[in-house]
Amino acid sequence: MNLKNLGLLLLAALTLAGCASPTVVTLQNGTQYLTRDQPKTKTADGFYEFQDISGKTIRVKADDVATVRQEK
Repeated sequence: MNLKNLGLLLLAALTLAGCASPTVVTLQNGTQYLTRDQPKTKTADGFYEFQDISGKTIRVKADDVATVRQEK
């Protein structure tokens, strides 16, 4: 791999890494989930759907969600 290709690969990796915005989803009962990215907004069936940091897909009722905020 030459230097130009290595530079392009590094630039692509940094660009993709910058797209993630870890978010904390807090439920009414105090349970918190750290997500990889901003969760999908409430779906037509009344749920939030997101992946936690381990990659597990989580679905919770929108009524059970207290806050959704970006991690600092």
